Amino acid sequence: MNKLSFRKSAPLLLLLLSGALFLQFTLSGKPRQGPDESRFPERVNLALRRAAHHLLRASGDSTSRIPPVEQTGPSTWIVRLERPFSYDSLPPILQASLDVQGIGYNYDVAVLNCADSTLQLGYNIQDYLTSRDVPCGGRDQSGDCYRLRIAFELPPPPREQNPLWGMLAGACLLTGLVMAGWKGKKKRLGVEPELLEFGNSSLDVANQQLISGGVKYDLTYRETKLLHLFCSRPNLLLEREFILQSVWADEGILVGRSLDMFVSRLRKILRSDPTVRISTVHGVGYRLEA
Repeated sequence: MNKLSFRKSAPLLLLLLSGALFLQFTLSGKPRQGPDESRFPERVNLALRRAAHHLLRASGDSTSRIPPVEQTGPSTWIVRLERPFSYDSLPPILQASLDVQGIGYNYDVAVLNCADSTLQLGYNIQDYLTSRDVPCGGRDQSGDCYRLRIAFELPPPPREQNPLWGMLAGACLLTGLVMAGWKGKKKRLGVEPELLEFGNSSLDVANQQLISGGVKYDLTYRETKLLHLFCSRPNLLLEREFILQSVWADEGILVGRSLDMFVSRLRKILRSDPTVRISTVHGVGYRLEA
């Protein structure tokens, strides 16, 4: 290969080499624990204890002891309920408890008999999110003691990379671009407004505007943030504690009256859309029905 042809092909060769090094960089390494994975079992533990507490309280039991949560596998946890509870209340209460802890993985739920661990009831969260209905809902439960088991579908752990491969790939890529005479300017890309549609309404988060029943409303920052929270979880029961933490935590002061006032404002605005309403579950929270 003469010098002229080498100069012409050198940038391409360097780009190919950088691609090979980057591939080596991404595939090499050993599994490591992610930054949030270390606290994941603790957050699941807290979510299950909270769910067990609210299940028993909804059944009129506010004094019974809740046994410790057991982790029976890498992605499986069990909590024992020694008193009867309403199976129909389980999906919204459990999902709300996981939301409080910021857990968004897909999961299966099984209700097991304490005596012989036979499966009595169960569902996948997609059943609930899709139709607000779960298998075996409304059926009679036999027995007074159950083991509530939740199994998550967790992604594979990230891998610890050797930074040398990444630096070599970056150096080859930069050299190849320079030798090829690459020039460019960053183009400013217009950001399309984020429109969330629900019922016959749509929310423009970026511009803090709501279009409902053909009428456009200008919202405040807090109204937009609250309505965005409802729109991102339609038909889900959101507990007051979770709403306050999500919308007002940046102020440092959580006042329940502020939540009620803002919900009242949103209700007045949404009157022009009969397909949407914000319902109240007394003592628990609110639900956007669309």
